[in-house]
Amino acid sequence: MMLPALRRWFDLARLLRQAGTLPVAVALLVSAAFGLAPIVFIVSMAVLLARVPAVARGEAALGTAVALTLAALVAQQLLGPLQAALAELVSRRVDGHCVQRALRAAFTDAPVAALERPGTLDLLADVRTATDRAAPSPGDAAAALPALLARYTGLAGAVALIAVVLSPLAGLVVAATALVIRFGQRGSLGRFAAEWDALSPQRRRLAYTRTLTTGTAAAKEIRVLGLLDFLTARLDSEHRSYLDPIWSMRRRLLLRPFLGFALTGLVGAALALTAVAQATASGELDLLGYAVAVQAVLVPIRFGVYFPEADVQTQFGGRALAALTGFEDAVRGEALPGATPAPAPQREIRFTQVGFAYPGGRRVFTDLDLVIPAGRCTAVVGLNGAGKTTLMKLLTRCYDPDRGAITVDGLDLRGLDPASWQRRLAVIFQDFNRYELTAGENIGLGTGTPADWRAAAARAGAGEVLDDLPAGLDTPLHARYTGGRDLSGGQWQRFALARALHAVDRGARLLVLDEPTAALDVRAEVEFFDRFLTQTEGLTSVVISHRFSTVRRADQILVLSDGHVVERGDHDELLAAGGHYAEMFALQAGRFRDDVAAVA
Repeated sequence: MMLPALRRWFDLARLLRQAGTLPVAVALLVSAAFGLAPIVFIVSMAVLLARVPAVARGEAALGTAVALTLAALVAQQLLGPLQAALAELVSRRVDGHCVQRALRAAFTDAPVAALERPGTLDLLADVRTATDRAAPSPGDAAAALPALLARYTGLAGAVALIAVVLSPLAGLVVAATALVIRFGQRGSLGRFAAEWDALSPQRRRLAYTRTLTTGTAAAKEIRVLGLLDFLTARLDSEHRSYLDPIWSMRRRLLLRPFLGFALTGLVGAALALTAVAQATASGELDLLGYAVAVQAVLVPIRFGVYFPEADVQTQFGGRALAALTGFEDAVRGEALPGATPAPAPQREIRFTQVGFAYPGGRRVFTDLDLVIPAGRCTAVVGLNGAGKTTLMKLLTRCYDPDRGAITVDGLDLRGLDPASWQRRLAVIFQDFNRYELTAGENIGLGTGTPADWRAAAARAGAGEVLDDLPAGLDTPLHARYTGGRDLSGGQWQRFALARALHAVDRGARLLVLDEPTAALDVRAEVEFFDRFLTQTEGLTSVVISHRFSTVRRADQILVLSDGHVVERGDHDELLAAGGHYAEMFALQAGRFRDDVAAVA
């Protein structure tokens, strides 16, 4: 039991390096001085009291003792705020390091599958709660270590005074009493924190419900559908499911031990004060020794209580660090293999007997075979649930197949470095992000120039939208910001297309679009594909769509059904074959004609 605890303390101490040598060294010196200041005050105050009779007789002066006492008092008042300021500096720097670790683990090391598991999400939720400062963070825990140094420095000084003015045995009794209470209290807090970890699912549900009920994302539905009472009751239920176990744990793990430790403190203090009284009555202690002993005994007695500047911070901030480390270990163990730099496809991308099933879900592919020729446009069409989006996730290495192989010019994709392969891609996911950034940032995302962004927007058909924005490329794309503007679904899709085309301009050699025009009407979609195929001629591109009529100009069309390629060819070949493609093309074209007739 001791080894894991020592390891956690060692891990916290190692984090201090991330704050910089100078701030940590100054924080340690300030904390040590802050811990010794009360000891200096005790001695100077005792000297001051002992000299009062001599001063009354005119035999001594109080100048030096008063100056020393005031200096110790002023030092305590100044060092306290300085200690807090240094702790904040250390905490912020350490948390910055931990945030970088979390981001690297989530967006570089972790495969998508790892980020979809409840246990991993629970760890990530605890990390996010801490880094959002809604709970003690690893930085808070590391910054609290110098504060603990101040406490233990003060205890050591007080025990030394007791040993000198009373006896070493009295000092030992007082030290043992203080440490028993201290470690007992921390042990109770540790057991409470261990059981608190098991409430991660409840905390995650509560955090979601709070965000839902206090945010604006669902405001329209809450108002129109009259969901306020339902959500209020749900919020109360989630709070109770989280807080009731906590209250029960506090009573069971903290209340009874507290009573026992309080009794221990009472006995230890009684023994120490009895020793002071006996030594004073027997004449072994003069007024100076008496004043020092009484004040020194009070320091260890107060030592056994809760430390507001360190206890919760080190206990729960240490848990946040453990959650971060656990998250890193979990995703590192599932990281996609591959170290060879990925080449741009020159001949083909081939799926051979590929099988894949989502973790804990249905099997999507059993023996998928297909070829994507380099330098040409391949369209993948099919009804909902045919496996089109899963095909895209495998192609982009969000997942790896559980059987068969995906090869790029004969090289197994699993042997290639995932990051370098993904840098070769320009992708629009079906549920692409709508960043609350400026229009230019939404296209470039930190790369390129305004001229590059305008060119990509024009190629994606977003030029007119860009021209209508109040500040052009500098317009925030959300109405919640001053001067911001909301976009329609179709306009957002054009900006997402511009983002992908900009990535192509920056060197991506494989363009993958999953339902890139779902928010456009049929005529706009046909216009887009005609322009898109012209502008990306010679580029390897994969377009996934459920609309058969809009991909007729693709070099190759693959018809996917129930996880298999059931037809392949160009538009004319597939129509002539009279199979699935021809049937669905005729059906969708008929619906389009009916819609046009109805509008007419």
